Amino acid sequence: MFQAASPLRPVGPLWQAASVLIALGVLAPVASLFWLALGADWAHWQHLVRYVLPDATVNTALLLVGVGLLTLVVGTGCAWLVTAHDFPGRRVLHWALLLPLAMPAYIVAFAYLDLLHPIGPVQGALRWMLGYSSPREWRLPDLRSMGGAIFVLGFVLYPYVYMTARAMFMTQPAHLMEAARSLGESRFGAFRRVALPMARPALAVGLSLALLETLNDIGASEFLGINTLTVSVYTTWVTRTDLAGAAQIACSMLIAVVLIMWLERHGRSHQRFGSAQRMRAIQPERLRGASAWLATAATTLPVLIGFVAPAAYLAWETFKRLRWGQGISSGLWASLANTLTLAMGVTVVTVLAGVIVAWATRQGVSTQAPVRWQARVATLGYAIPGTVLAIGLLTPALSLDAGLASLLHLPGLPLMGLGVVLVVACGIRFLVIPVGGVEAGLQRIPATLEQASRLLGESTNGTFWRVHLPLLRPAIATSALLVFVDAMKELPATLLLRPANFDTLATWLYAEAARGTYEEGAIAALAIVLAGLLPVVLLARTASTSEKSNPAI
Repeated sequence: MFQAASPLRPVGPLWQAASVLIALGVLAPVASLFWLALGADWAHWQHLVRYVLPDATVNTALLLVGVGLLTLVVGTGCAWLVTAHDFPGRRVLHWALLLPLAMPAYIVAFAYLDLLHPIGPVQGALRWMLGYSSPREWRLPDLRSMGGAIFVLGFVLYPYVYMTARAMFMTQPAHLMEAARSLGESRFGAFRRVALPMARPALAVGLSLALLETLNDIGASEFLGINTLTVSVYTTWVTRTDLAGAAQIACSMLIAVVLIMWLERHGRSHQRFGSAQRMRAIQPERLRGASAWLATAATTLPVLIGFVAPAAYLAWETFKRLRWGQGISSGLWASLANTLTLAMGVTVVTVLAGVIVAWATRQGVSTQAPVRWQARVATLGYAIPGTVLAIGLLTPALSLDAGLASLLHLPGLPLMGLGVVLVVACGIRFLVIPVGGVEAGLQRIPATLEQASRLLGESTNGTFWRVHLPLLRPAIATSALLVFVDAMKELPATLLLRPANFDTLATWLYAEAARGTYEEGAIAALAIVLAGLLPVVLLARTASTSEKSNPAI
């Protein structure tokens, strides 16, 4: 008589050991950062507290508050409009509102600095229409300001709030809104008192992602003249060659990270909902007349500002350069090759690590608390800004490099010179993507398949290679695409950890903007945007599938 196999069995010690090493690898930069910061003398702290941290902290706080408010208003408003209302263009706009995700903030800042320049095309056209002939007579407020930074980052990052809010609105039961309307609430009142409080957990998640991206930004803030904590870390390290001071500022940034994560957890706490999925979803209400066209304009404007205008500018600048026969320089081609090589290396390392962590901690496989803790730790890298990771990785990487060079009798720093440290930094930041994707894929695989494999005498590892891995290919492929594109766009870690004479498209664009030249920078930016469209297309297809699966939406 056969004894039924357990639905899922614990993985072997090698898988668990690998998962432990990956988790420790994520913690290592943070531990190194604190060791470096605390090891500096008191004079460093006194100088930072007196001259650097006050201005940088205030600017960072103002930027986070401004971007947070703008992303909440734009993301939540657009999500509610396309979910609860029907108006001209809604079928296109519900996925087009995701397009700014393809535009890194530093690229949008790069584009708008030229578009909104006092002698640029936008202000020139406005002066012509208003009857002015010179920027001295009339000009728009300077984009290089706190307001300009909030404007750029807010219209780039609002899709994080839009995605999570729309997903929550789509699953809210319609009878609650109908009850509010029957009790005399207006359309806006029902949204404010019923739909919005129920969507608070989703808004907290989306807002935290937008704020973490704001904290990680270095290009847009520096282009627009805002001295944030991230910019201070970079200038302290690179310009002043003060690694200890940069580590101390980076430790201050971790406080901001903890506050943002606390905000996200607090926003999702004490929330209890019924099984809304079994209830009738909200049916879009058709708008007519001026209200319909106002809704169309309100949802179109973020797409125009966050994607269409900067993308059209980049395409036009690229077209002009190619039309005039200037072509693409050899340096830009080399940067493209470096970008693809780096992104491929990061993708392989990150997806492999993600599969190991997800498999070692899959639901039901191992209920041991330490293993689950390792999984949580392994995915914390996304919350750590790239500049902080770079500072934390530098000291252990240099020590390991020196030991390796001495052992193998190699010149220089082999790990830094080959870009291994940069690949590790990007892998830590993006590890959450494959871990989440593979875990979701594992949850969709029935336990009966593993039971059948085990009853046929297959080992745990054999079951993984012959059963799970083939079924996980779509999840792994999607995760690999997302990691590849994110690695192409990564700027902070690449600026600080790249090997000598190694430029990517992102660093090439950064250098062009720093010099005030825009010709080849536009080509590099356009290449990054085209790559960034790939995951947005995937998200749009997912949104369309959800739309078709629920005709009421």
